Amino acid sequence: MENQSVDFAIIGGSGTLGSDFPKNFAGVEILAENLFFDTPYGKSPAFRLCSVEGKIFMTCKMHGWRSGITRADSSRQIFWTFREAGVKRIFSEGGVGTINHLLNPRDLMIPDDYLDLSTRKDVQLDGKYLLIMREALCPELREKLLASAKKFFNGRIFERGIYAVTDGRHFESPAEISMFKGHADIVGQSLAPEVYLAREIGACYANLSFVVNYGEGIKVWSHELMKEIFFDDAQLIGNILLDAIKNTSAEKSCRCLELRKETLLKEIYDAE
Repeated sequence: MENQSVDFAIIGGSGTLGSDFPKNFAGVEILAENLFFDTPYGKSPAFRLCSVEGKIFMTCKMHGWRSGITRADSSRQIFWTFREAGVKRIFSEGGVGTINHLLNPRDLMIPDDYLDLSTRKDVQLDGKYLLIMREALCPELREKLLASAKKFFNGRIFERGIYAVTDGRHFESPAEISMFKGHADIVGQSLAPEVYLAREIGACYANLSFVVNYGEGIKVWSHELMKEIFFDDAQLIGNILLDAIKNTSAEKSCRCLELRKETLLKEIYDAE
């Protein structure tokens, strides 16, 4: 990626996995693939470098999760690479379960806040910034996702909601879902630490979540339906993400960067 400006990135999850995103999507040119990078946290997952309507973006599959690599290190590998590439704006996607009993499989949600219930708390790149997690999910990117979702999807789209992050890989128990009720709307395993690593590298971040199952204790769900959603809706999720990039400027008019401050412990980090 030498001398290549990469303003955008898409972190692929279960939603686009069935389509080998972004291959075979209209208007997309694959500039390079199977790009691996040596990071301080181990070798990165494979990236693709792509272009759509003149906008360069990079993407990887399933949030970089691989066997034998912790999810914390997977996230650090991705965001270290994004920082080195100069990425400014990041979209992510993934399947989630319900906590709010009004939600159903195939509903789309663009969360506006999160609740980190994972044990991956101290995941950072260098710790040199104070991260203010107000408006952690960029309002400007969320608006772009909403507009694009309305173009391609005739179902229910929720423009706000709270995403509860758990460790996985197992799903939650009925007691856990019951405990989360009233505090969050959806539950998944990928929004954190991505949301604060994005803020650390000074990039905007937004997420497109699609409901693939009911939380345990809400309603019995079918593994077959989940499988159908993953494969049948992969093209839809990919089209939404690509359209959002097409209609998003690399230049920011949001306040995301203002919410990253120099740490008050600067002398400690400078001494290391």
